[in-house]
Amino acid sequence: MDIVIFTIVNGNLKVLLIRRKGPPFQHMWAIPGGFIRIGETLEEAAERRLFEETNVKDIYLEQLVTFGTPNRDPRARIITISHYALIGSNKDIQPNANAEDVQWFSVHDLPDLAFDHKDIVECALLRLKERLKTSNIAFQLLGHKFTLTELQRVYELILEKTLDKRNFRKKILSMGILMETDETKMEGYHRPAQLYAFRERGRVQEYEV
Repeated sequence: MDIVIFTIVNGNLKVLLIRRKGPPFQHMWAIPGGFIRIGETLEEAAERRLFEETNVKDIYLEQLVTFGTPNRDPRARIITISHYALIGSNKDIQPNANAEDVQWFSVHDLPDLAFDHKDIVECALLRLKERLKTSNIAFQLLGHKFTLTELQRVYELILEKTLDKRNFRKKILSMGILMETDETKMEGYHRPAQLYAFRERGRVQEYEV
């Protein structure tokens, strides 16, 4: 079970990596993972590993694909079920102290990774881009309340392109998935920006952006 954990920190899309204490690939960086216990479902195993690595529960977790190249692990024939998770920057993340080191890395500036974890990260990023276009999944990377500028920035960071401000706001507001709050937030020297929230924050809705 391997999990790509995404968050946004200081305007960068980042991935949580751990430095391996022992062989194989000792001292190399890797995405969090571990073996599935007897009696666990895949979902239970993924949720357990996610909590063990971050101390965070009840966040978005989605299964990706299965990686099973014969020589992906030098110890034995190991097949992994990959997942990705989204953690808002407002979450109190406490990385696992058992690892040699734990750090957030920009998804576009990763070190050499153990096993085939580079392929898994690339797969997760591709899936995230696809899901961003067809669902309200972006709320997982935002606080409960946010400005339209902050929401647009999440889209731009993940899609790796600049979006037209006027068109983005017109389209996102026409979907009816956001609601205005009674609060505003200062952004720069302009008048306060309206704060919004997703109407259905508790579940992922499908739509076309």
